Amino acid sequence: MKLHFMGNIDELIRGIKILEKRLGYECSNEGMSIEVEKRNGPVEVVSDGVKAHIKYQEKIHFFRALGLLIENLREKTVFHISETPYFQTNGIMIDASRNAVMTVSSIKETLEIMAVMGLNMLMLYTEDTYEIKSQPYFGYMRGRYTYDELKECDDYAELFGIEMIPCIQTLAHLSSALKWNYAADIRDTDDILLAGEEKTYEFIEEMIKSASAPFRSNRIHIGMDEAHNIGLGRYLAKNGYRRRFDIINEHLDRVRKITDKLGLKPMMWSDMYFRLGSKTGAYYDDEAVVPEDVVENIPKDVQLVYWDYYHHDKEIYKKYIKRHQAFQCDVVFAGGIWTWSGIVVNYNKTFETTNAALSACKEEGIKEVFATMWGDNGAETNFFSGLLGLQLFAEHGYTDKVDSERLRKRFKNCTGGDMDAFTDISKLDYIPENEKETAVACASNPSKFLLWQDILIGLFDKHIENFELQKYYSALFEQLKKHAQQARMLQFVFDMPVKLAAVLAEKSELGLQIKRCYDSKDIKTLTKIAREQLPRLKELVEELRQEHRKQWLKVYKPFGWEVLDMRYGGLLARIDTAKYRLEQYLSGQLSKIDELEEERLYFDGPVRPKGVSLGRYNTYHRIVSASSLGF
Repeated sequence: MKLHFMGNIDELIRGIKILEKRLGYECSNEGMSIEVEKRNGPVEVVSDGVKAHIKYQEKIHFFRALGLLIENLREKTVFHISETPYFQTNGIMIDASRNAVMTVSSIKETLEIMAVMGLNMLMLYTEDTYEIKSQPYFGYMRGRYTYDELKECDDYAELFGIEMIPCIQTLAHLSSALKWNYAADIRDTDDILLAGEEKTYEFIEEMIKSASAPFRSNRIHIGMDEAHNIGLGRYLAKNGYRRRFDIINEHLDRVRKITDKLGLKPMMWSDMYFRLGSKTGAYYDDEAVVPEDVVENIPKDVQLVYWDYYHHDKEIYKKYIKRHQAFQCDVVFAGGIWTWSGIVVNYNKTFETTNAALSACKEEGIKEVFATMWGDNGAETNFFSGLLGLQLFAEHGYTDKVDSERLRKRFKNCTGGDMDAFTDISKLDYIPENEKETAVACASNPSKFLLWQDILIGLFDKHIENFELQKYYSALFEQLKKHAQQARMLQFVFDMPVKLAAVLAEKSELGLQIKRCYDSKDIKTLTKIAREQLPRLKELVEELRQEHRKQWLKVYKPFGWEVLDMRYGGLLARIDTAKYRLEQYLSGQLSKIDELEEERLYFDGPVRPKGVSLGRYNTYHRIVSASSLGF
């Protein structure tokens, strides 16, 4: 498809050329004439079959319009599309702090996809994964970004009208940064900075200068969430007990003075105000009381980020938006694409929560929203498997209610991906007989705990007694394999889930099978398990490890992969030990296998609604053993 762009396109031309291959067009004087006009008003794309017209207000709107133009020209010649953006800011936050640090090339690819979708903001959540020249141990061996890398990303984002905003922590969530001896004087607890200490604010100023320097934006996210033990560590020993609301507000005031000095406009997560006002420490506590003097002392020029990835009811979001607005600060909403649930993205939760949340934001007049993409417990889930969630946020930004078929079509044209194929990845966790668990705050994640749990110890075996998981995962393997074969440029998104389904088809019920055969003295089946099934499982796990490694190194820096290598290595070693123990028993060297003598109990910890259900747990070291892993 040849297109001839006309009008003042100086600010657009580099972006237009970059997107040629992605969208499948060629800039040519011989192509269809596209008149480009920048003006205030809605996004408009018009074609009469001979020429076309794009009208836009912001640069990002042009690139969304360009995607809409190409999409519609493939099907028809005459059309008129008009969209009014609902949000001033609509973007994503990528977690670069839980081992997975995206490469510059992956960020650039993400920015291109965002541009065609019409998303205009990108944060990289960096606790210690950015360079501070004076602090060599800050982000040491963690894949930290250099100034030049971040500047290169910001320059690329600017081509499409996408704002990159530094997103850091200036209070808590700093365990990786504070574990080194250099931080001894500024540490309150293992992960919280020592408030009130002058050295702390010298350090924070270094952080803010370094984090903001590569970016054009004068905005910065200063974090400050989940500081559960603020004032209860070295601060308590040094100052005695103080009302923790006061510590938070005083610390915020000091940080804000730094951002003022540097000409930056800060935003912060809001949860600590609500948690400290709750008797249970909960964020979403209707009974939480924030004292009036605390509200009055919150700086009104700091934006409050209300984060909520859990509720399915629009009215709950509206209620908490209003509670935030009562602070008289500008409110930003942060939803979530569920990339943190375990091994795979959870689209059931993503759709339920996002549709409710963004509908509430529109009704309550929230002008800035973004989707968080966390990587809890080692970032096992690949970022690009969450692309459908980006599309969902984008479509909410340009329409009142998102139509499923329209979303499907836009996703295909923006990414080349198939919506059904992407949602099928979530079936690794979404077991049909277990539907009730999708309604709870944190949905079940069997693909994670069934992958990592030990075969002989089986801490989650009790949870799966009433499910036919071997049959389920075998069928899902065939389904995902077909998706991988048809995914073309996005095949790498599916190759690893295909291997995971193969492992789960072999492993999910194997622990139960071994226990049943041991209890019933079924020597024949135990022999087959030891000599056929366990060796086959070991081969499948090694294939999964290699595919996961390939996927990781395509998207992320190599740092952090060593953690997953160790997890896979541990799994492979334990399969070998299970075989060894069974062979000892079968040969008569052992009269019993102690691990199999133990009764299987429910794991006392995951979310388990009434009745028998799969449950949930997302912390590796608790999944694999009831013993200590050195923690």
